[in-house]
Amino acid sequence: MTHYPAARSAVSARAARLPNSGLAEVFMLGRSTDAIDLAIGTPGYPETPTAMIEEASRAMRAGHNQYENPAGGQLLRQRIAEMLGAPTDADTEITVTAGATEALYLALLATIDPGDEVVVFTPGFDQFAAAIELVGGIPRFVRLEAPEWRFDSATLAAAFTARTRAVVLNTPGNPTGRVLTHDELAELAELCERWNVTVISDEVYSTYVFDGRRHLSVADVPGLAERSIVVGSLSKSHAVSGWRLGFLRADPSRTQVLQRVHQLTTLGTAAPLQHAAGLAIPSVDREAVAAQMSARRDLAQDIFSRLGMKFAPVEGGCYLFADIGPLTGGRRNSQEFMRDLVDRCRVLVVPGGAFFADPSDGDQYVRIAFNRPAETLRTAERQLLSV
Repeated sequence: MTHYPAARSAVSARAARLPNSGLAEVFMLGRSTDAIDLAIGTPGYPETPTAMIEEASRAMRAGHNQYENPAGGQLLRQRIAEMLGAPTDADTEITVTAGATEALYLALLATIDPGDEVVVFTPGFDQFAAAIELVGGIPRFVRLEAPEWRFDSATLAAAFTARTRAVVLNTPGNPTGRVLTHDELAELAELCERWNVTVISDEVYSTYVFDGRRHLSVADVPGLAERSIVVGSLSKSHAVSGWRLGFLRADPSRTQVLQRVHQLTTLGTAAPLQHAAGLAIPSVDREAVAAQMSARRDLAQDIFSRLGMKFAPVEGGCYLFADIGPLTGGRRNSQEFMRDLVDRCRVLVVPGGAFFADPSDGDQYVRIAFNRPAETLRTAERQLLSV
């Protein structure tokens, strides 16, 4: 009798454990209805700079259509280095990636081994925990406390163990709108030094910081600067999310490893778009764009507070994370609230469960994107407040 191996799954265990995206239903609703989309973070504001579009067309016609240096085009790396607050060597400390998503995976793959633990905050961007698990890491969640979404120092310290290899941060935060302070980052620095931990900081929204605050990068903080990997992107700041232009900023020794992993994954990202971005970035008035985003923040906060939602003032980024408890009395969860809002008002938001380690913790929260044209927000205002 012939003996065959026992039947086994055709997919890896780590892939099988991945949850469905909490944003999938919202994305499909946005595609299938005429509702005003205040859910997905794809920029409706600012507009893609005309200069970048024109330069991309010229670059393709001029023959920039083959492989670029895997580390990224020299001019684009120089422009990115100039954008950052900390002094940065474009040749040895910058890697251009296929969006911030690839940048996050490269940072994790270059830092942790299977079974290592990674400290990550909840609520937070849902992709963080999934990425940690997909590369074989173990998320150690630290809860941010509502309504201001700050961490408790004792809880944070307890999350660090001998198995901790990295911390994943996001400042300004998605979905919370928090901007981490110098004191908070200094506290993290002390823990990372004590446990010899690398900090991976997603700073994609660094352009949008409001009310006189200043974005403070981990690369600017003693104790973190020498053990940091900064994840960045042009997707939101320059409204080119489809171009997939992200980047990593790290010290030269880490950058060498990041670039080796990068070469074995995507190798590089689109050469003509890198060329165009490098030429056109200086034409964007970032301060003016940030001021206009602040005005949209103010408008969104006014609309949704008048609707009855509660939230801490948004310090940065492009999202409002709102408590719907005053509207529902706890009788509906955020998924039901989202569907009802679409049916009654034709306005789409994201249920909060997608952003929590335990989705039920998000039952009374929704995320609202305000990186939209002012007229879009005004239309949403009429539809929400006239019902």
